[in-house]
Amino acid sequence: MLLQSQTPLPDAIGGLLGFGEMGPGETFVAAFIGAALILTFMLTNAALVIWAKRKITAAFTDRVAVNRVGPAGLLIIPADAVRLLSKELIIPENVDRPAFDVAPLVLALSALLGFAVIPFGNGLQIADPEAGLAYLFAVASIASLGLVMAGYASNNKYSFLGGLRALAQNIAYEIPLVLTAASVVLFAGSLQISTIVAEQAQPLVSLGPVTIPQWYAFVNPFAFVLFLAANMAEVGRNPFDVPEAPTEIVAGWQTEYSSVYFVLAYLGEFLHIFLGGAIVAVVFLGGPAGPVLPGIVWMLIKIWAVFLLTQWTRSALPRVRIDQLIEIGWKGMLVLSFANLLLTAVIVGVLAQGGVL
Repeated sequence: MLLQSQTPLPDAIGGLLGFGEMGPGETFVAAFIGAALILTFMLTNAALVIWAKRKITAAFTDRVAVNRVGPAGLLIIPADAVRLLSKELIIPENVDRPAFDVAPLVLALSALLGFAVIPFGNGLQIADPEAGLAYLFAVASIASLGLVMAGYASNNKYSFLGGLRALAQNIAYEIPLVLTAASVVLFAGSLQISTIVAEQAQPLVSLGPVTIPQWYAFVNPFAFVLFLAANMAEVGRNPFDVPEAPTEIVAGWQTEYSSVYFVLAYLGEFLHIFLGGAIVAVVFLGGPAGPVLPGIVWMLIKIWAVFLLTQWTRSALPRVRIDQLIEIGWKGMLVLSFANLLLTAVIVGVLAQGGVL
């Protein structure tokens, strides 16, 4: 299995630039360059979503997707960018202007901040703090604030309802998400992302020449399924897209957004899907570890696999009602996540007593 280097990306960049022993100024420059590289990489992925989303959905629903604008419709990416950014920015009357302006930025930045601790393999990790997993969930949850700000500030009843739905949904599913991840922390014995990834590189089962890694998706598949469902609710994808619910509340919290503000809100939505996929990858699927291919390729495969899952559910599953959503979260997911955590604690305790862990 190929593991990411333990050298953080800023240190590697500093070495390439010949900084030697880096002081505060050199560290800042190297970290800034590393952040710019990761930012460009993730924004490129988000741009590809414009094309991939249409192609995947068309395949699932037996329709013809974009195929006229460039080869295989790929030029729809710059075409959509020009179309959306050239539209007039319309600000409704009586909006709470500061909150209305800041909300799309909060949505996009909260996702980008999370990628600072995601390892992409071969030293492609900006930082690796000891409480990296806690940091991930903390910055990802800031998106809830952006949704509420957008809904409240828009001076629109549908937007306000969408913001309230988003807050209720995120509270209901954030707790099961964190509790399920905590069961992984019990196995790994650390909140540090690199440690969690390294623990999953150990062999679980050897079947002749084939070795199955100790990915926590194999060790605890029940927790993996719970985490996937809670993550789907956190990023607001079908069947949990009630904060937008076009057939009920027009577009929910983003009803009044247009032009560059809509682009930022749209970008933030898909960046959070990628961040959710990255968290699934590092917590349950071994992160960038994998045979033969470079770590960054494995990481991309796993992130895009989660994105493919969101598109499949979008095409295959109907949206649940808001009352059903809350009931599933509080009465179903919360109880199951607590049960999983308790059972995992017992198993880890027994294995520790037996000297296995």
